[in-house]
Amino acid sequence: MATTPLPRLHSLPFSSSSTAKIPPPLLRRNLVGFPTTNTKFLVPLPCIRRTKRLSAEARGFGVAVPEKGRKEEDDGGGNKRGGDDDDEEIPQVVFDRMVRRILFAVGMPMAGGVGLLYVMSVLKENGVWDVPTWLPFASTLLSFGTSALGIAFGTLSTSWDPDREGSFFGWAEVTKNWPKLWEEEGEERR
Repeated sequence: MATTPLPRLHSLPFSSSSTAKIPPPLLRRNLVGFPTTNTKFLVPLPCIRRTKRLSAEARGFGVAVPEKGRKEEDDGGGNKRGGDDDDEEIPQVVFDRMVRRILFAVGMPMAGGVGLLYVMSVLKENGVWDVPTWLPFASTLLSFGTSALGIAFGTLSTSWDPDREGSFFGWAEVTKNWPKLWEEEGEERR
């Protein structure tokens, strides 16, 4: 079966100096993005531009127009709710402890999930076990879902007291920090 060669770069409708920066696979696509051998429509994909501009002027986007007769006062607090910035700063010791726990609580399930996917692919490729199709999906969902929960658990299982390290698993800290978190939420609503 004889194949037709792809067109040379000098037959394209743009200069050869601009093609030096574009990888060859991009030069073999037409305006729509489908592979083609027709030289008339060959264009590098980075040159394709949108014909219409997107305009989103929903509430919260764009330039804020102040209401007439109302003057915003800058109290220097940086808080737009009322000016009283009563949020406590997290001590560096607690922050470092929290980051370590979050990395562990997110990294271990994620590494286990990726490792399990690799083991299942090796078992299937070598013909040891015909892994059902749903099993990799279920294991991925479970491992990455556990990783997402690891962010909250890593934060809540950290001792928020700078002088106290806390336990290894942090269950005592979770039972202490969970009500404290919702107590602060209730105060904000009032």
